[in-house]
Amino acid sequence: MVQGHSLKFSYVQNDTLAKQDKANNRYIYSTHEISIDGKSIAGYVAKTGKPLIIDDAYKLAPQVSYCFNSSFDEKASYRTQSILTVPMKTSQDRVIGVMQVINAKTKPTKDGQHKKKSVRKERVTSFSKSDMMYVNFFANNAAVAVERAVMTREIILRMIKMAELRDPKETANHVNRVGSYAIEIYEEWARNRLLSNNEIKLTKDTLRIAAMLHDVGKVAISDTVLKKPGKLTDREYAIMQAHTIYGARLFCEPVSDWDNMSAEIALNHHEHWDGKGYPGQVDEKQQKESAPLIKGKPKSGDDIPISARIVALADVYDALISKRVYKNAWNEKKVLEYIDEQSGKQFDPEVVSAFHAIYPVISAIRKKYSD
Repeated sequence: MVQGHSLKFSYVQNDTLAKQDKANNRYIYSTHEISIDGKSIAGYVAKTGKPLIIDDAYKLAPQVSYCFNSSFDEKASYRTQSILTVPMKTSQDRVIGVMQVINAKTKPTKDGQHKKKSVRKERVTSFSKSDMMYVNFFANNAAVAVERAVMTREIILRMIKMAELRDPKETANHVNRVGSYAIEIYEEWARNRLLSNNEIKLTKDTLRIAAMLHDVGKVAISDTVLKKPGKLTDREYAIMQAHTIYGARLFCEPVSDWDNMSAEIALNHHEHWDGKGYPGQVDEKQQKESAPLIKGKPKSGDDIPISARIVALADVYDALISKRVYKNAWNEKKVLEYIDEQSGKQFDPEVVSAFHAIYPVISAIRKKYSD
């Protein structure tokens, strides 16, 4: 996306690399910045507002002003060949970013007239002008969607900032990390469960923002409890526990899947796999009308929504490994040992397993959103 005089890539995706090695998902959380000065391919398109087709990135004509940066190919053991780059323009013809597609491929074809036909594998080919028209149309529609999404995201982030202003222990980077951890853990868990790609994508889109709002109910907790520097009394701790119910109340009249997931995460992210968490079974009427000290029959195991089981681990991991005003950060080994010790107790064992399987990605997220 265009930010000032630069293009900033905060989130990238390469399905080919992801299929080869799930740890390559760590590149998703690598931030790249390119000057809009015509020296790079993306920068040239952002500056001129014109699409660009390149047949071979390693064989550019000598007279062009831009060059191809091969460093990502070298790091990822990838080979970029054909490139199609188009500007993302709003309805006001303003360039807000670029869309780049690499390595167009032919369809697999069958050879021969015999009963046993050999199948030619797909191969990299050049992009056509027809491809450019389709991608350009998509990019312009995407630009409008991005503008609207940014506005929605800013509203949600302001809700998070409200909670941050109330609670000095919460930070914007903390909620960004928890949201990112959650969707990556979920994807690994879901693939192990053989869920469909479509279901995984739809859930991830909803889960990220819902997870970021897990502690929004703290806005309803008194400052005498929320900002108390010392240890809480039993009654004060019970009041603090009510932030789960207050958070769920914000979404008690749902109009979307996002509302439903935000409510279930806010309410259940302090539940434990072994049934020793809180607030337990609290029905809709109790959420709306009951005193905040209520604690229902414990939830355990699969009674706890998977979204909340994932956020529970993501939240605790980040809280332990991060420095806070009231504590120093634990070292990484100690945090991972604690999580393993709590597998089957505080945390769902399958979620712990998924967490470990994508730990390089977790580390990349922590680095990107460092305090």
